[in-house]
Amino acid sequence: MTAWRVTRPGPMASQPLDRVRAPVPRPAAGELLVRVLVCGVCRTDLHVAEGDLPVHRPGVTPGHEVVGEVVALGEDVAGFAPGDRVGIAWLRETCGKCRYCLRERENLCPDSRYTGWDADGGYAEFAVIAADYALPLPGGYSDDELAPLLCAGLIGYHALARAEVPEGGRLGIYGFGGSAHLTAQVAIARGATVHVLTRSAEARELALALGAASAGGAADPPPEPLDSAILFAPAGELVPPALAALDRGGTLAIAGIHLSDVPPLNYQRHLFQERQVRSVTANTRADAREFLEFAGGHHLRVSTVPYALAEADRALTDLAADRVNGAAVLRAG
Repeated sequence: MTAWRVTRPGPMASQPLDRVRAPVPRPAAGELLVRVLVCGVCRTDLHVAEGDLPVHRPGVTPGHEVVGEVVALGEDVAGFAPGDRVGIAWLRETCGKCRYCLRERENLCPDSRYTGWDADGGYAEFAVIAADYALPLPGGYSDDELAPLLCAGLIGYHALARAEVPEGGRLGIYGFGGSAHLTAQVAIARGATVHVLTRSAEARELALALGAASAGGAADPPPEPLDSAILFAPAGELVPPALAALDRGGTLAIAGIHLSDVPPLNYQRHLFQERQVRSVTANTRADAREFLEFAGGHHLRVSTVPYALAEADRALTDLAADRVNGAAVLRAG
């Protein structure tokens, strides 16, 4: 099969990925072999390729927004059959017995493992996944549209929960790529007023088309104080203006797995009056099922930019240069 591997982590200009021919993996006990139909291109893949997130396994195949078809079952797998369509997401394995897993916070499991970082992901023609971590997919979407839901949608949904938007509240979204454009729609569907702050003129146009109340520059003040905000851009310099935009008691959730350094904060201007900042760490399987059920009942407009699997390096290069308006997806066929 064709697969991409991160062999020399570094800037995309240094060509950190190689396209190789590799054996089709065999499913172990409890696993599914999945033929990859589409794999979304996530900024986390870019962080792995460029070395911002040091690879946990040399030569790993990136990709954790996989829409696929089951082609074979390992031993002791029940509830699946060849031909089933499933999703493969970032969270790949947890211990199931630590205090976090037992408190239904498996995304904080110290022994958690991740697709496209600890084990091979979807920048390939085939992938394997433990059946317990394969996700059901909602109807009403194309494969291209489903792929971004499996990380961009999931992490945005979890970030929205962490941001604690009050009923009818005012939400600021900083950065407006694959995850943010889905999260904005969920928030609007729930009755929030959404203000988008992003440096891309095309992204601002998309935000307004999706129902945002306003769209301004990345560091601009929103037109009204915010109850909550989510930072999707991996830019630590946006933390101070996002905190300054919060009303009393507001919450800023930082949705990325990687963030550049945050400048010094001024306590009175950025944190006083019970403003708070929260990080976001992956999502649980319960989060995933809840979000995908929501997506099945509230059709989300998913803006995608398709690339062939053979163009994975170009897709990541375009993502690094902010040339992707929406969510890039790789088509394996």
